Amino acid sequence: MATTKKTAAKKATPKTRRTADAPKTTAVAKRARPVTLVTGGTGFLGTHLVRLLVEEGAGPLRVLSTSAPAWLGELGVETVVGSITSPEDVRRAVDGAAEVYHLAGRVSREPEDAHLMYELHVSGTRVLCEAAREAGVKTLVMASTSGTVAVTDTGDVVPDEEWPTPLDIVSRWPYYASKVYQERVALENFGGKGRRLVIMNPSLLLGPGDERLSSTKVVLDFLARKIPTVPKGGLSFVDARDAAAAFRAAMERGAHGARYLLGSINWTFDKFFGRLERITKVPAPFLSLPSKLTLGGARALNSLYKHWKLAPPVEPAEIEMADYFWYLDASKAQADLGFAPRDPQDTLLDTVTYVRENFLGNSAFRNSA
Repeated sequence: MATTKKTAAKKATPKTRRTADAPKTTAVAKRARPVTLVTGGTGFLGTHLVRLLVEEGAGPLRVLSTSAPAWLGELGVETVVGSITSPEDVRRAVDGAAEVYHLAGRVSREPEDAHLMYELHVSGTRVLCEAAREAGVKTLVMASTSGTVAVTDTGDVVPDEEWPTPLDIVSRWPYYASKVYQERVALENFGGKGRRLVIMNPSLLLGPGDERLSSTKVVLDFLARKIPTVPKGGLSFVDARDAAAAFRAAMERGAHGARYLLGSINWTFDKFFGRLERITKVPAPFLSLPSKLTLGGARALNSLYKHWKLAPPVEPAEIEMADYFWYLDASKAQADLGFAPRDPQDTLLDTVTYVRENFLGNSAFRNSA
């Protein structure tokens, strides 16, 4: 019996040592914090959103982008370099993510960019939704545009989120048409128990930081005296910083399947140019021509410039769009998300300052002040 006990003790020793050498564990294993993913995080709106999320301590943060600028690393943001249309890149990006801000896209008025915008906005969104479902993402906040719903011929009504999509108008421009289909694809492909999709519809984005002039080109064109006439239509705009804050609020409390229009003001182009004139001291255009005559002249000028392989001073599509009224009612975002845009005059001043300092030079800024 003694021998048997001694042998049993010896056999037990290695097991005891392995237990002692093993790392200590707690009753509940510590789980890694879920990731917040931002697609298109290096664009105009995306940059403001990423910086806001960092300031508020959200994270860990990850950005899916076609490039990895140094400032993302300096902020401690992980970058996945890739394309929203690549299933493999998107799977890497959503791995471990619980929430996604989908801002990737392209703004273009060029008809030849129609296929590219469809690929990015429609096919890319489908790829993201499928990968997000597989990865267990719970909430997707997606950037669309107010132009999928809030545009009219006369401006005598101000559309809200329930206004029917004016396909007869927006189908003329590939950007807005692709955004209409993007919304449908997202609603069809990201739903089900435990999932939440929120669609954000900002109007024209203004403010500082638009490095690619994706939205603020109208201000640069005004400063450069490239706008020959006053269009008959009107616009809405919103500060990109205020839009970023609304996206953040939508992630926290936006309703599933809802869209939220974001705009700070509805102005005619005559009033918009008048406000810019006060700020910049650059004379606003005063001539108003019939839209058909203006558009015809723009098309002829555009053809000449392209024949000479030069960038035209103004695109015909921009003139055509400016004949419509892009007004909107943002009261739903104000009620549900606490959307509280700053004074539009402050947005215009900050936009002008940024454009002058970054695209016209400091001397132009001083001479026009």
